[in-house]
Amino acid sequence: MRERLLTGGAEALADYEVLEYLLMTAIPRRDVKPLAKALIARFGSLAGVFNADAKALVLHPGMGETSAAAVKIVALAARRLARTGVQDQPVLASWQALIDYLTIDMAHLHHERVRVLYLDTRNRLILDHHVGDGDIDQAAIHPRQVVKQALDVGAAALILVHNHPSGSPEPSRADIQITNKIVDAAGLMGIVVHDHVIIGRQGHVSLKAKGLI
Repeated sequence: MRERLLTGGAEALADYEVLEYLLMTAIPRRDVKPLAKALIARFGSLAGVFNADAKALVLHPGMGETSAAAVKIVALAARRLARTGVQDQPVLASWQALIDYLTIDMAHLHHERVRVLYLDTRNRLILDHHVGDGDIDQAAIHPRQVVKQALDVGAAALILVHNHPSGSPEPSRADIQITNKIVDAAGLMGIVVHDHVIIGRQGHVSLKAKGLI
């Protein structure tokens, strides 16, 4: 595996082998292939393992804190790497980098999360604000709070983001209604809502691209 990893391309190792190689560094002198396959079976995919709850990883048979920490540090590194693609440059000009970052961070969550990206007059990111987490099919976001935060940080524009744990990113009627309320409230203060992006395991949807903003 080491030779294939160092000389091969992105597909040099199967998903379970990626996890197996990682676990070998945390659990030396033990065959961890069955453990790698069991983790992927339990959490659905390699990405599902990396995004799994830390406590669930620790308590999984054969794991423990050292192995769980090894998995979570890779997930953290992936998020940090993806985030560099959206920092210090206009977000709208690096849209795919933004989608990649949001997908890595949110697509495999098992609960709904709402974020607001606040932008300056050049559409550079001022603040990536984690508004809150809801239950599996609902998260609260309040137009007044969104606009107040924009005024507090001096934002000229914003992008709404949330995920659908169900996997499908298609917007619900509630998604569209709350978006319109925030567009109206922000517009009164001269703040532009560029988009509302919904992230899911099956992809992403832009409400602006669908003509809903």
